[in-house]
Amino acid sequence: MVNKYYDLVTSFYEFGWGESFHFAPRFKGESLRESIKRHEHFLALQLGLKPGQKVLDVGCGIGGPLREIARFSSTSVTGLNNNEYQISRGKELNRTAGVDRTCDFVKGDFMKMPFPDNIYDAVYAIEATCHAPDAYGCYSEIYRVLKPGQCFAAYEWCMTDSFDPHNQEHQKIKAEIEIGDGLPDIRLTGQCIDALTKAGFEVIWSKDLAVGSPVPWYLPLDTSHFSLSSFRLTAVGRFFTKNMVKALEFVGLAPKGSQRVQDFLEKAAEGLVEGGRKEIFTPLFFFVARKPHSGSQ
Repeated sequence: MVNKYYDLVTSFYEFGWGESFHFAPRFKGESLRESIKRHEHFLALQLGLKPGQKVLDVGCGIGGPLREIARFSSTSVTGLNNNEYQISRGKELNRTAGVDRTCDFVKGDFMKMPFPDNIYDAVYAIEATCHAPDAYGCYSEIYRVLKPGQCFAAYEWCMTDSFDPHNQEHQKIKAEIEIGDGLPDIRLTGQCIDALTKAGFEVIWSKDLAVGSPVPWYLPLDTSHFSLSSFRLTAVGRFFTKNMVKALEFVGLAPKGSQRVQDFLEKAAEGLVEGGRKEIFTPLFFFVARKPHSGSQ
C-alpha cells in the first residue's frame, strides 16, 4: 500500500514541500525551508556525526535530508527506500547536487534490510518509520545493522499523551491522518520508547519538539494562514493546485488517480492541522538511542 501511495504522491510532495518531506519546529522570522535545514542539522549534531562515517537514512524519500546531512557533516549517507520512482528521482538530484560519489540509494524493506550486521556508524529516520507495521521489528533491524556503541536517532509521527482513544473527535482526526498519509495504526510516544528498549537500545533522551515551538509545525498546512514564501501550501495555492491537477488529469497530462490522491492529501492536511491544534498528534517526537558495546544480534 505504501509503495503505490508514494508512486502517486511524490510529485505532489516535491511541488508543495521541496526535497525534504518533513515538518520542523520554527522560530519567528524563520522560513519553512530554513527551519527544515536546521531540523536536519540538529539531528546530525545529536548523532555526533564525523567526517568519513558511514550513515544510513531509513526511509529516505527522494533524499533531501540525505544530501543536506551529507554536506553538513562530510559523511557518506546511504538512503534505504522501497520505492523505485523515489530512488530514481533521488539519484538524479544527487548528481545535480554533486554528492553522487558519497551518497547512494538502496532498494529494500526496512523490516528486512539488505545489509550485513554491524555495518553503519550511525542510523537515522525522519518521519519514516511510522510506516512500519511493527515498531519493534523495524527498530530491531536498525539495531542489527548499527555498529555497537553507536547511535540511532529519529523523528517519529506519534499520538501524544493528550490523545483519548475513547474520544470520537480524536479518533476521527487520527483516522484522517492515517488514511490520507498511507499509515498503519499511529503509535503513542511511549510505545516507540518501549519498542526501542525491547529491541535492545539504551534510550539516551527523547522529547516532543513540537512542545514550545514558537511557530506551530502545522502552520504551513493551516488554510487560515497566508504566506507568499509558501504560497503553494496556502488555501489559495492548494485551490489552484487542485483545479490544475483536475484539468491536467482530464486532458491526459497527469496520471489517472491524481485528483483522488490530491483529495486524500487535503483530508490528511485537515487531520494534521486539527491534531496539532489539539496537541493530540506530533510529527516531531525525537529520540536518540544507543546500541550497547556488548550488543549484537
